[in-house]
Amino acid sequence: MNKPDAELHVRRMYENDAFSKWLGIQIIEISDGYIKLEMIVKKEMTNGFDIAHGGILFSLADSALAFAAGTHGRISPALTNSISFLKPVSAGDTLTATAEQLHLGRQTGVYNITIRNQDQKTVAVMRGTVFRTGNSLG
Repeated sequence: MNKPDAELHVRRMYENDAFSKWLGIQIIEISDGYIKLEMIVKKEMTNGFDIAHGGILFSLADSALAFAAGTHGRISPALTNSISFLKPVSAGDTLTATAEQLHLGRQTGVYNITIRNQDQKTVAVMRGTVFRTGNSLG
């Protein structure tokens, strides 16, 4: 599958992804098995310690996983995700998430997701596995 197909699939997914839009996620780069996303952390995304709630970082990483898996044009829901939070994130921080495909099989795909802040410091990493259904996105 070539890059234009990957872009088409991801753009279609994004059109219907109310949650990613609500988070303020922007698509920066798309290619087969790869995505780069960006978002700015808002005050209402912080917890009682005035740092970004872990669910926000998980959600950004999970969106990156979904979009990267979606570049191949098949509905591919997550099977497992494991995330590590490495550094605190504050309101106003700009986060960039990249998802890179490690394995693409007939039924599963495995991806590494890295989230960095505006200083290029890695703040979280996730490994995600998806189930590749036989159903197309379009």
